[in-house]
Amino acid sequence: MDTVEELNGTYFFNGMSNLSATELYFWILLDSVNEQMDGIEDIATLALIILGQPLVRTRRKFRTATKGTSIASLYSRRYLDIELPFRLPTFTNASLRYLKPMWVNNLGKFVGRTIPVLGWVLLASDIATIFYKATSRYNKIARGNDKIW
Repeated sequence: MDTVEELNGTYFFNGMSNLSATELYFWILLDSVNEQMDGIEDIATLALIILGQPLVRTRRKFRTATKGTSIASLYSRRYLDIELPFRLPTFTNASLRYLKPMWVNNLGKFVGRTIPVLGWVLLASDIATIFYKATSRYNKIARGNDKIW
């Protein structure tokens, strides 16, 4: 459990004294970030996002296409060049701008375009978990009107 005291309307938390309610939430949030971001999963999440960025130069494309291609897309198209009998929705940087999925019937293209999306979903999940845990922990500590919600 956290070491917290109330002193003259301020808080004492983990060796820091005279904290306002906002400062208390800030330090709890940083502590929650530290707890959440401590494993190999976080490195994998960042790797998925980076590998999915269009950093590799390519031939000229249509004006509405994303310039370049990603390492994930290059390798997945190389090793998973399988034509499917149906089409699958994918998103690229350009298609997100128009909020329209790009449809592909190649498994490699689908996997290459899905890798960064998976990374962003995992990152969003981490962020939501951090804020949920920090807010819950803060509300257990804070008094009266200082509580959130």
